[in-house]
Amino acid sequence: MPETKPDPEIEALSYEEAREQLVQVVGKLEAGGASLEESLALWERGEALAKRCEAWLEGARKRLAAALNNGGDDATSAR
Repeated sequence: MPETKPDPEIEALSYEEAREQLVQVVGKLEAGGASLEESLALWERGEALAKRCEAWLEGARKRLAAALNNGGDDATSAR
């Protein structure tokens, strides 16, 4: 299956925005009542939102690791 291109709308979301939209998508899927086509579209959007959240978290992990490796110099130099 070919990999789809990232959705620019989703790529522009902050972590909090992506997470909130993901919660809404999950709620709609759990509520049921959507057609198969609607459910598939929701699932695909949810997957894209989850990947966006993971990208934010991975970036945060790297920043924390870099700050810890620098002895916290980055955090104190901003003061």
